[in-house]
Amino acid sequence: MAEAHATVLIAGGGTGGITLASWLRRLRPDLDVAVIEPSEAHDYQSGWVLVAGGFIELSSTRRSEASVMPAGVRWIRAAVDRFDPFGNRVQLSDGDWIGYDVLVVALGLQLRWESVKGLPESLGRHGITSIYRRELAMYTRDCLSQFRGGTAIFTHPKTAIKCGGAPQKIMHLAQQQFQSRSGVGVRSRLLFCTAQPALFPVAAYSDKMVLIADERGEDVRYHRDLVGVNGPERLATFRVDEPGSRPREEIIPFDMLHVVPPMTAPSVVARSPLVDAPDPGWVAVDPNTAQHRHFANVFAIGDVGSFPTAKTAAAVRLQAPVVADHVIAVLDKNPLLQWYQGYSACPLITSDHSVMLLEFDYTHQPVSSFLVNPVKERWLGWLLERFAFPWIYWNRMLRGLPHEGGLLEPFQGLARRLGLMRWQRPSSGD
Repeated sequence: MAEAHATVLIAGGGTGGITLASWLRRLRPDLDVAVIEPSEAHDYQSGWVLVAGGFIELSSTRRSEASVMPAGVRWIRAAVDRFDPFGNRVQLSDGDWIGYDVLVVALGLQLRWESVKGLPESLGRHGITSIYRRELAMYTRDCLSQFRGGTAIFTHPKTAIKCGGAPQKIMHLAQQQFQSRSGVGVRSRLLFCTAQPALFPVAAYSDKMVLIADERGEDVRYHRDLVGVNGPERLATFRVDEPGSRPREEIIPFDMLHVVPPMTAPSVVARSPLVDAPDPGWVAVDPNTAQHRHFANVFAIGDVGSFPTAKTAAAVRLQAPVVADHVIAVLDKNPLLQWYQGYSACPLITSDHSVMLLEFDYTHQPVSSFLVNPVKERWLGWLLERFAFPWIYWNRMLRGLPHEGGLLEPFQGLARRLGLMRWQRPSSGD
């Protein structure tokens, strides 16, 4: 029996895989594209914090995988078991092999709940929860609404994570809910324990986040990595590794614990020839072209790639047209001419009526698709996060339509003349 084959094989049918498949079919409608994806459901994961906050229902964040699969794209209902880039083929979980002309890895990342001792068996009990798991979104809502005072801890691990602002989003919503209930706010202590040395990798945003946390009375503690949980006794153990000091352990009692688990590349990727090192195991790509460093007919998109920028759906939005163009260029034996500049974004919810739209690129400087100062909390940002972004995800992004910011690019000159861009760092050409 002949081995199955696809001209373009996409490993993964999540945000990156579906968005890219749509772009490829728009650029070349007759292109043979296949997507490997075992799940029957597709989730809008950014909506889980809105579920936890009580703004939307959980059902609105999920649709069937079949409903988002682009027309004409073959759906291979299996998981990836092995990559063989030397033979231009992928082995599936059922043992079958499928060959390809071009491979795009879009498998996202893996949440490592088991890396925190005692966490897997405690999740969803004892006030321990996370917006990073769909089935815990409603439990998180219950934890917030039933909190009657005490210590609420919110964590951020030392590894890269998807949507780096999400751990703070849920803390700010919790703080607002606690303060709104008589007697609860004054009896509540919110701790943000992060293993990182700052609240965000972009200094301008991080500085503003520190001010926001201080205004709300949220206690930020750096260099603290959650390593253990005792659910029944409600104790959280942190490894404290502060500069100039010997590592130590710190045990903090809690009444509520929101955990963001360590995250790594999927095991099937980390053990493959596609990585430079198994830890953290990201697909080794050129950060500007998304092409693999050693295999010219392999690309990556989204969280699984070694792009030195934040792992967000917004990053996928601008990676997708570049990767699609380059996939077709490889098939046509043309040079790679497009350039991904590291754009990423994370709408930081600071209350039920304000959001800071954190946009940036490889320069780690703020940028703005909306021609306004992004280092400000805005009601417009809240409207976008609550209403526009979910609609855009299902109706534009997954269908391979361009980023909406492109519609405002012709007005940048006018915005500068009006003084709306004074916040922006001048470029070398200004």
